Amino acid sequence: MKTPCDEVAIRTRGLEIPCGAKARPWILAATILGSSMAFIDGTVVNVALPALQTSFHATVVDVQWVVESYGLLLSALILVGGSLGDLFGRRLVFVAGVAIFAVSSAGCGLASTINQLIIARSIQGVGAALLVPGSLAIISTSFDDKTRGQAIGTWSGFTAITTAIGPVLGGWLVEHASWRWVFFINLPLATAVIAISLWSIPEVRNVTAEGVDWLGTILVTLGLAGLVYGFIDSVSLGWKSPLVSVSLIIGCGCLVAFMLVEANATAPMLPLALFKSRSFSGANLLTLSLYAAIGAFFFLFPLNLIQVQGYSTTAAGGAVLPLILLMFFLSRWSGGLVARFGARPPLIIGPLIAALGFVLFAVPSVGGNYWKTFFPAIIVLGFGMAVTVAPLTTVVMNSVSQDRAGSASGINNAVARVAGVLAIAVLGIVMVSALSSRLNRSLTHFGLPANVVREIQANEIKLAGSQAPAGLDPSTKNAVEKSIAEAFVFGFRTVMLICAGLSLISAAVGWLVIPKDRPS
Repeated sequence: MKTPCDEVAIRTRGLEIPCGAKARPWILAATILGSSMAFIDGTVVNVALPALQTSFHATVVDVQWVVESYGLLLSALILVGGSLGDLFGRRLVFVAGVAIFAVSSAGCGLASTINQLIIARSIQGVGAALLVPGSLAIISTSFDDKTRGQAIGTWSGFTAITTAIGPVLGGWLVEHASWRWVFFINLPLATAVIAISLWSIPEVRNVTAEGVDWLGTILVTLGLAGLVYGFIDSVSLGWKSPLVSVSLIIGCGCLVAFMLVEANATAPMLPLALFKSRSFSGANLLTLSLYAAIGAFFFLFPLNLIQVQGYSTTAAGGAVLPLILLMFFLSRWSGGLVARFGARPPLIIGPLIAALGFVLFAVPSVGGNYWKTFFPAIIVLGFGMAVTVAPLTTVVMNSVSQDRAGSASGINNAVARVAGVLAIAVLGIVMVSALSSRLNRSLTHFGLPANVVREIQANEIKLAGSQAPAGLDPSTKNAVEKSIAEAFVFGFRTVMLICAGLSLISAAVGWLVIPKDRPS
């Protein structure tokens, strides 16, 4: 799902070289296609995870890394990606990002092992970190005041549509062709984007750019990588593993060092002075907790639909379509809520509605009609997010001075991405632990031989992708597979209730931290 403040990042960039009327449609086409590739690959891969797990006989740790390697590099480098564009030229960095994204997409599609796929996904994240801020900056500097609003609306609308269609198209490709085509489809799109960019987009640099905060970039990347590695691999290695302990210590140490460096840097990638604003700090804390819940949901929900509920990949991609469409069609209405009531009431009510949506996801068991089980929860969650996102963006814009709004929007955007990365790592532990606990209790009723129980327990890390051991009689095999599915549902319910708790924390932040403001 798109992160907040993308449109703000466009509006707050300074105007430098407005393009001619003939070039504007081509510039919009290039930036829409470029942004859409990154947005789609952030979510469409989730629909392909069961196919990846089957193809590579992968564990949940492996598929977590397929998602996290992309999100981690994108989250850590997206702020520096904007700085590189200012320094070396926005078209150059944008085209470089698209090229890196295309080459790494080919690497993903050709991967013969799960480790090769993870490495290629990491490089994809680097490309996305260059092209996403580059596309936003190009729109800002290519349109004048009269046409910028229309350009933003066009970009926002089309990227929302492509983001909505992406999981459905990805699911169809997985079902009727191969999961590899989820990545190969980026190649013709990237070729078109590069050709249009070199032909139509003028090069723009910021002559006042102060350089790149390389030390801060290295520290935040190592810090996030250390934490994510420690949390994810604790599932397979155990908390007593020296590798896990050292990784978590290095991660925490690098993040502490990052904060110290940013406090003293002349051109920090994360200006800590912005957090002196109570509204800005509250908006980012709200974003962190709410988007953590969303990140965990989008990781686990397709696994539930495909591996447990028996949905096709196409149907699983279409299952979340109402949520994305609700956010798209209600965004203008929710923006009007700020004018009528101020930002604080929607930032309390919206997360409360989202919390109810997560609770509804914890209700269904195995089986049942989509329209009676998951559709009501999708609608409630989508409505809650629609009520929240536009007011959240408004608070970020209004919490700092106009000359810092660009930095503030970039930080909030990065916080939303980091929240999803950390949530998948941490709540993945909860998911495996809950499934293991429930499954072990169920196995005691079957009277299975000890070696068979150990084999089942050894495969718990595959979640619902694990199979009943060979050699069991049909009735026992069916009972074991049913227990695995029910254990997954138990874990999924546990995580959804935690997500509801995170949403309630967001509502509490809106109540306690976001100041009251007068409706305009």
